[in-house]
Amino acid sequence: MSLKGQAYIVGAYEHPTRKAPDKSLAQLHAEVAKGALEDAGLTKNDVDGYFCAAGDTPGLGGLSIVEYMGLKLKHYDTTDTGGSSYNVHVGHAVQAIATGRCNVALVTLAGRPRSEGQATGTAPRMGNPQQPDLQFEFPYGPATANMYAMCARRHMHQYGTTSEQLAWVKVAASHHAQYNPHAMLQKVVTVEEVVNSPMVADPLHRLDCCVISDGGGALVITKPEIAKKLKRPLVKVIGVGEANKIQGGGVGLDLTYSAGLESGKRAFEMAGIKPSDIKYASIYDSFTITVIMQLEDLGFCKKGEGGKFVSDGNLISGVGKLPFNTDGGGLCNNHPGNRGGMTKVIEAVRQARGEAHPKVQVKDHGLVLAHGTGGSLGTRHVGSTVILERE
Repeated sequence: MSLKGQAYIVGAYEHPTRKAPDKSLAQLHAEVAKGALEDAGLTKNDVDGYFCAAGDTPGLGGLSIVEYMGLKLKHYDTTDTGGSSYNVHVGHAVQAIATGRCNVALVTLAGRPRSEGQATGTAPRMGNPQQPDLQFEFPYGPATANMYAMCARRHMHQYGTTSEQLAWVKVAASHHAQYNPHAMLQKVVTVEEVVNSPMVADPLHRLDCCVISDGGGALVITKPEIAKKLKRPLVKVIGVGEANKIQGGGVGLDLTYSAGLESGKRAFEMAGIKPSDIKYASIYDSFTITVIMQLEDLGFCKKGEGGKFVSDGNLISGVGKLPFNTDGGGLCNNHPGNRGGMTKVIEAVRQARGEAHPKVQVKDHGLVLAHGTGGSLGTRHVGSTVILERE
C-alpha cells in the first residue's frame, strides 16, 4: 500500500526559546505540544497517537511524557535515529494513520543541551546510553566534529571541494536568519568570515558548525478526513523514505555518501516526482559539509558537484536555484539537542503553507522537501526524507 496522500500535517510549532534554564524537559515537550495543537485547531483529547525520540525524554522513554501530558493513546512510537528521528517519525505517523493505528498523531521534540553546558563542536555526554562507544572516542577530542571533518576532508581530496564553497552554506543560512527574531545568530556573514573563524576540527571552522540551543518543536498529523474539516492550509505528505548506511568495521569505508542516497530515492519514487520539481528544501545542517553531501545524495546535483552547486548564493531565497533552511537552520537559528530534523519539517510546512517570513518565502511553494541525517554522516547513519505538497 502506498503511503502517498494518506495523511496531512495540520499543526506545526517551534518553541521560541533558545535557552531554558528555568524549564524542565517535560515542560518543553508540553509547551510545544500545546502550540502545535492550537495551530491545528485541536486539543490533547483528540490525540490518539504519540511519537518522539526516546533520547529526548526523561524517564522511561516516551511513556513519561505521555503521562505528563495526560494523553490517552492507541499507538505510540519512540524510535530514535539521532538527527533524522523526526523525519522518520513523520513517515511512521503516516504509516500508523494509513493502517488505522491512530487518527491524530502528535510528534514532539524537546532539548536542553545549552542549559546543560554543551558547546559547539563538543561531544555528547559520555554517559549517554544511546552512544556506548563514546567512552573510547572521547579522549581524542570532540568526536562529532571530528567525524564530520573526516567527511569534509575526503570530499575535498576526492572532488576538489574548498573551504570557501563550504562557507557558502553558512552564508546562505545567515541571509535567512537575519529575518528570524528567534535565531541565535542573526548577523549576515561573509565567506571570508567563515574561513577565518577559529578551527574546530580541520577543515571545519567554528562557523561551519551548528549552534547549540534549548527548545524544541511539534507536529500534528491527521488522516485526510480530519484535515479537511480543519481551517488550516492542506499540507499533504506525498513521499517518505528512510534508509541506513552501515559500514561493517570500516571495511570498504566510503565517507563521500550518506544514507540519503537511498532515503531520497524512496521518497521521490513514492511522491512520483523528481528533485528538479522541488522548489524549497530543508536540509539538516549540523555542519556545512552535511548540506553539500545531502544535496548530492538527494539528486539536486551530481556527486562531487555539491561545492559548486552551493556557491555564489544558490541556496539563498530570491537569489538561488534552490532556497534552503529559510529559518536560518541549525547553522544560525537553533539546534535543540542532537535531533534537529524536527525544525526542518516545521520550516518546510511554513513554506508549503506560504507562512514563512515574507523576505524568504518561496513564491512557487507547492512542493517542498525536508531531510534529516542521524548518526555519523559517513559511517553508521540513518537518513530520512519527507516530501510535502500544498493542496
